[in-house]
Amino acid sequence: MDFSEKDISQIQKKGITPEKVQEQIEIFKRGNIAVNIREAATVKNGILAVSEEESTALKKHYESSKEELEILKFVPASGAATRMFKAFYNLLEEFDAKNESLETYIEKKNDSSLELFFSRIKDLPFYNEVLKVIKRAEDHYETLPEDQQQYLFVKYMLQQDGLDLGDQPKGLVPFHRYEDHLATAVEEHLIEAIDYASSRKKVRVHFTVSEEHREKFEKEVKKVRPKLEKETGYQFEVTYSYQDPRTDTVAVSKDNEPFRDENGEIFFRPGGHGALIKNLNDQKADLIFIKNIDNVVTPKHRPLLAQYKKMLAGKLLQLQEKSFEYLKDLESGVREEQLQEMVHFLQQELNAGLNINFQELQKGEKIEALKKHLNRPIRVCGMVKNEGEPGGGPFWVTNKNGEISLQIVESSQIDHENYQQSKIAQEATHFNPVDVVCSFKNFKGEKFDLFKYIDEETSFIANKTKDGKELKALELPGLWNGAMAKWNSIFVEVPVETFNPVKTVADLIKPSHQVK
Repeated sequence: MDFSEKDISQIQKKGITPEKVQEQIEIFKRGNIAVNIREAATVKNGILAVSEEESTALKKHYESSKEELEILKFVPASGAATRMFKAFYNLLEEFDAKNESLETYIEKKNDSSLELFFSRIKDLPFYNEVLKVIKRAEDHYETLPEDQQQYLFVKYMLQQDGLDLGDQPKGLVPFHRYEDHLATAVEEHLIEAIDYASSRKKVRVHFTVSEEHREKFEKEVKKVRPKLEKETGYQFEVTYSYQDPRTDTVAVSKDNEPFRDENGEIFFRPGGHGALIKNLNDQKADLIFIKNIDNVVTPKHRPLLAQYKKMLAGKLLQLQEKSFEYLKDLESGVREEQLQEMVHFLQQELNAGLNINFQELQKGEKIEALKKHLNRPIRVCGMVKNEGEPGGGPFWVTNKNGEISLQIVESSQIDHENYQQSKIAQEATHFNPVDVVCSFKNFKGEKFDLFKYIDEETSFIANKTKDGKELKALELPGLWNGAMAKWNSIFVEVPVETFNPVKTVADLIKPSHQVK
């Protein structure tokens, strides 16, 4: 399409080219391309169930190696807490305490999280803090009917004249109550990193944040770091990055024309967590743990969490060392029987799919194919048994070139109108809790360019609205989905106790988030 001079100026100011915008518009015209799932990955068929003996050995291998490695914990943390409190924003708008009971409202909404919230409201980590604010602001609070008291609790929990939690980044919402203080998700991530992501008495943590919230994160870290360093003897190195504006994607109308705002400018949106592949690519560590900001455990489960994190890291090192050994052999020359050993390793341990015509290739062609498959970024991902939590799942996928590989696939990537594909999706036994340890240095110590390992066709089109108008938005291939599609991927079963997310504020009331 033809862009005006004003359009071109706006596009270039974002660091994007008109050609890139046109490519994105073509994706809208093309539509979503469904992933071709072949079968669900299950234990002994794509998911490793590691024995206690092997787990101990892998953990020891990691512990004996880690002091020689630069280790980093990478935490996507740009999300606002607004979604956590969505049901309560609705309550403030819709609930009429004078004309209906809270019980009636909850029944009408049919929302179990609301019922849980009000039945165990005193278990919220910040319950006392909200109550103090209310009592200072509302003289007659104690004499009000219970429904009105609860309405005021929600109001002062969320709004500016209270704790203003709904307008905070998720990482700075208090998740746990200790005897002497409230701990945010940020603090918990720093503490647990000591157990498994430290090296040479140093803990390096990188948060991806929104630019508007960076100062708040820095203030929180500045507050908790001195105490942690004094108590533990570890030095914390905390860094931040933003989602690059150049990864924003154009929005379009139903007719696939650029959507324009009230000023007539083209409307761009953040490209989703897949945009963070750039932030990850900028890191220089030898080994990187990836974990979402809202997934932290209480002290009771930290030893178990650390044990499995170390096991995953040990598995990665074990496989990486073997890959490097084979790559060095391929550089210096190998016999045919050694090639078959490498094929077995690729298929059985790295879950890599070779072309079906591999055995018909000449020896030199086989060597090049093996180099290509061995010399890739590697990730080991924990998978937990599916207990109804939202999230992508592990599947064997047939790529368009006929190769079969392990992938993490979101429900939105599957063609549920296709009976066979829908049936396979329902057979999934595990889901992805974003429990990843990865490395993207090759056997010569050089960094891979992660942009070369993205499956661009796994971008996703979603229907959204702006100012009451419908639009179509484009999300880039997800960070642990299409953005890592061409990595060597190993999936390992981990206990559900290591996964403790906070999707709604009611999750903070669950026993798994109570510090006792």
